[in-house]
Amino acid sequence: MPFTAPARQTGWIERPDCRIAYQRVGEGPPLVFAHGLGGCYLSWFQQVAYFAPRFTCISFSHRGFFPSTAPAGGPDPAAYAGDLAALVDALRLGDIRLVCQSMGGWTGVEYALSRPGRVKALVLAATTGSLDPRQMREPERGRLGAWAESSAAARADLVRRNILPATGAALAQSDPALHLLYSGFDTLTTGMDKEAVRTRLGEVRTRPPAALAAAGCPVLFIPGGRDIVIPPFAARAMAAEIPGARVAPIPAAGHSGYFEHAAVFNALVEAFLDEAG
Repeated sequence: MPFTAPARQTGWIERPDCRIAYQRVGEGPPLVFAHGLGGCYLSWFQQVAYFAPRFTCISFSHRGFFPSTAPAGGPDPAAYAGDLAALVDALRLGDIRLVCQSMGGWTGVEYALSRPGRVKALVLAATTGSLDPRQMREPERGRLGAWAESSAAARADLVRRNILPATGAALAQSDPALHLLYSGFDTLTTGMDKEAVRTRLGEVRTRPPAALAAAGCPVLFIPGGRDIVIPPFAARAMAAEIPGARVAPIPAAGHSGYFEHAAVFNALVEAFLDEAG
């Protein structure tokens, strides 16, 4: 029988101050993907293609990120979870499984807390979302100052060498084409002050790690061992305070393990989803 690709649909939902773009691919239980500051709904192509035979894969662009529109004054991360809730309701998804990268973690944590028990599995990749690393346990909390100083220097060095800190030097050298594609996704979003968004993310990162227990869902942290954007050691410290949470690092990955090492990332997520049911 000839191969048939999974059905694909794109669309929009209307919010009071913007439009949210989404893509729907495949059939099965809903699996939703929330991208990071350098991405959009297209960034998850390696995950959507892999999971669409088993799941209805929903990827969306946060407000202000291509091709979604931005409200006056730019996107406010405090609105992200509400946007996701509106999308879930508009598409009648019901309970979801949720995979979040970096900035998307703010969306995922807040959505899960706003709808306890409605998230069947939560993956936090290279992110702690709105959970505050400054409130995590010692000795990891005490490492933050030195890590912030060294990571800032490393990011500045990469920028001077025309390498995206969100991927890192290893990907740029080993797979220039994939690094170039990531750069293309990053530049699709125009007219936005991403540093202002980054500042707003910091302002709403206020929750103690233990607060996520109230979401009532299995949690998997997937840190990148070479991450210079989010401290990778924060994942294990936070997981220790969230009942049932676990950590599955990708030691060779930078900040974007889902993009840099997709096969490894997908296998970790698949095993977690299978166990979560």
